[in-house]
Amino acid sequence: MRIMAVFAHPDDEIGCAATLAKHAARGDEVMLVWTTLGELASQFGDATHDEVTRVRREHGAWVAEQIGAFHHFFDMGDSRMTGSRAEALQLARLYAQFRPNAVITWSDDHPHPDHRMTAKIAYDAITLARIPKIVNESGAPEAMPPAPDMEGGDTVTSGEDVRRLEAWREPVRFYQYFSQASPYPEVLVDVTDTLDTGERVVRYYHDFYQWTWTPEHYREMHAQMGRLGGVRYAERFNLKVAHPPAVGYLR
Repeated sequence: MRIMAVFAHPDDEIGCAATLAKHAARGDEVMLVWTTLGELASQFGDATHDEVTRVRREHGAWVAEQIGAFHHFFDMGDSRMTGSRAEALQLARLYAQFRPNAVITWSDDHPHPDHRMTAKIAYDAITLARIPKIVNESGAPEAMPPAPDMEGGDTVTSGEDVRRLEAWREPVRFYQYFSQASPYPEVLVDVTDTLDTGERVVRYYHDFYQWTWTPEHYREMHAQMGRLGGVRYAERFNLKVAHPPAVGYLR
């Protein structure tokens, strides 16, 4: 199984880190993707753009290593995402290369516009990745950057892509962070065995950013979700489906 987690900024992934670590430990391929470099984080004060993005890239690489995941950064602009076709197409090209069976991302109703737009393009990219002429299209007013090199670094370089991508047409299960407003079914994942990895990620960010939200809060939140599902610790998602399963009777 291949799982891709698509978020807007480094640290967005803490809500699914234990789930990703559990799948990686099982032998599944996991990829963490951020649509921006998180360059506008206020905690960096007057640090230069280059310094902020360097640190954010280091954060992403460290987290991916803890989880056992590949990772990739796009540069769609912190707090400047629009949910456009061009943004979705960049992600679709990565889908066509990584070929995910499942995607995890933000909910559709989160207050942060980058989070909502990331969820939008993550969903739109599923359809775009299915169409060979789209994932390989050229001749747009601005040249698309080439598809990321999965065997090289994590930076998309500029220039013309001469490789032809194979469309990814297999079903993709689309998971989103749980939202009370979501009309979609809820899924709880037992992360008792990998919660320590998630907590280690939270502690890493907590110590850097000096958050008031602590690793202890993280553990208790996961314990609360675990009680909902009858396990010690859990992570909570909605599964976005076009057609929910049929029931025997109205309730």
